[in-house]
Amino acid sequence: MAEEEDEPGFEEELEDGSGGVDAAGHGRRKRLFSKELRCMMYGFGDDQNPYTESVDILEDLVIEFITEMTHKAMSIGRQGRVQVEDIVFLIRKDPRKFARVKDLLTMNEELKRARKAFDEANYGS
Repeated sequence: MAEEEDEPGFEEELEDGSGGVDAAGHGRRKRLFSKELRCMMYGFGDDQNPYTESVDILEDLVIEFITEMTHKAMSIGRQGRVQVEDIVFLIRKDPRKFARVKDLLTMNEELKRARKAFDEANYGS
């Protein structure tokens, strides 16, 4: 019993000032995309309430992908800035991603034109 009291408890380990990062470097951070990922997982055939561990792993992969793409995009084109063209350049060799980005950019332009036409019709500028 005396040995157990000498070891720090779970609560003390969390308050050690490490910023929520354990020895392996894994952080206990706020989950940014859990709600969206849960919905996407359900849409792709998972359970309506997927395991939290599954969502966390998927979120880690998404954040890792976004981070890597951002770092790569910052290193090409104008240094230190991320532009749409840089992302398109990076994914140009992946046909599925390239087609999806192309579709999204086209849809974005169509939405901009529709909003502009709607505003002009309503406000007569």
